Amino acid sequence: MTSRPRSDSPISRRNMLRRSLASLATASGLPLLGAQEKSASAGLLPFPPKAKSLIYLFQNGAPTHVDLFDYKPELARRHGEPVPEEFIAGKRFSTMTGSASGKLLLAPIEPFHQHGESGAWVSELMPHTAKIADELCFVKSLHTEAVNHAPAISFFMSGSEMPGRPTLGAWLAYALGNENPNLPPFVVMTSISKNTTCGQIFYDFYWEAGYLPSRFQGVKLRGGGDPVLYLSNPPGMSREVRRGLLDDIAALNDMTHERSGDPEVAARSAQYEMAYRMQESVPELVDLADEPQHVLDMYGPQVKERGTFAYNCLMARRLVERGTRYVQVMHAGWDQHNSLTTELYTQCEDTDQPSAALIKDLKQRGLLDDTLVVWGGEFGRTPFLQGDIKDRKRWGRDHHPYAFTQWLAGGGIKPGMTYGATDELGMNVIENPVHVHDLQATILHLMGLDHELLTVKHQGRRFRLTDVAGEVCHPILA
Repeated sequence: MTSRPRSDSPISRRNMLRRSLASLATASGLPLLGAQEKSASAGLLPFPPKAKSLIYLFQNGAPTHVDLFDYKPELARRHGEPVPEEFIAGKRFSTMTGSASGKLLLAPIEPFHQHGESGAWVSELMPHTAKIADELCFVKSLHTEAVNHAPAISFFMSGSEMPGRPTLGAWLAYALGNENPNLPPFVVMTSISKNTTCGQIFYDFYWEAGYLPSRFQGVKLRGGGDPVLYLSNPPGMSREVRRGLLDDIAALNDMTHERSGDPEVAARSAQYEMAYRMQESVPELVDLADEPQHVLDMYGPQVKERGTFAYNCLMARRLVERGTRYVQVMHAGWDQHNSLTTELYTQCEDTDQPSAALIKDLKQRGLLDDTLVVWGGEFGRTPFLQGDIKDRKRWGRDHHPYAFTQWLAGGGIKPGMTYGATDELGMNVIENPVHVHDLQATILHLMGLDHELLTVKHQGRRFRLTDVAGEVCHPILA
């Protein structure tokens, strides 16, 4: 069969619909970024950004706020007593707890002390974080809506408990573009403590682009093999041959895009080009030969071991140093339902020193002023016990969405302060509540973006990271 020349090809109903949808997408701003990652945020920057880049040290599984940062002497005094009914009335907990009535209060498992000029309370479980307390802003009044891990993490990352919406990094890449054309604007790294029995799956939708073009999704740096999957050329293919192959594919994609108007065709071409450039930039990124020994020592003994939290923290600094917009470092294993007195110690040992080192490293390089760092998980853990109080080795705490702590540093955050407060048991927020959408709005604000203006039209309505809520938390801004 002889095909007609393209100029004579009739427009099928399918192609007509594709072109119409492409025109609507263009009108909504979806394909605004060109090959040079031009900023799509015209009109969205009503104020100068305080932060050029963001590192989110996300602790999957939910660190226990009452054992780490939210000191409650009353909880220690009432250890072993039933939780008062007025603290839990009408509250929903996970199915592992069911009804919280009659549950016994559990004291912090290690002592707290005040640190720095700010007098911040930090557990002995976090000695390195305690030493940088005056660099941090502890937000102790966070609260959320989800009671299970994946929906709660999705809520933090995308503003929705249901997967499918663009995540924070995708929004930043879409709105702000990239400073370094040889590295992706949004990079993800994951880790989990060795030999842990508690941990969560790292779902790809934690860094997806949703209904934004797929080139804005996070690029995952792996802990083994090639740092980026399929980055190496196949055996027998030289870089020159790869270049010619990509040029030919780009020409075919241009023809397809001209016919269909599908923005994903352009996204594929952009991703091919990024992968080609990363073949040179990534080996340099992961080569630690230029790192002074005192810097490596600062991050701890696991810093050279790929796939560890320490290694990923150092990579995060190297990435933002080279212009990456957003680095999402995710570490699992904080889900201590029955291992509070064992695995919590391991989690703190693996994450405390690298987290503090990252702040010190950024500061000594002059990067902390314009790099925002956020540390925390998807919710907190219950002030009451999960398990048998007579069996200390099996003590645990369940999921707790009603109050928890995260800390922020650098990038326009007021250092050496504590914001918000919980009641005497660490159960409920009683002062300056901060919802997940409020934190998202604040992060975008620090990056120079108005969370109410950064929207994309999809399926007939405009969507944004903060859905229809969120207020910037101005008191914590420097």
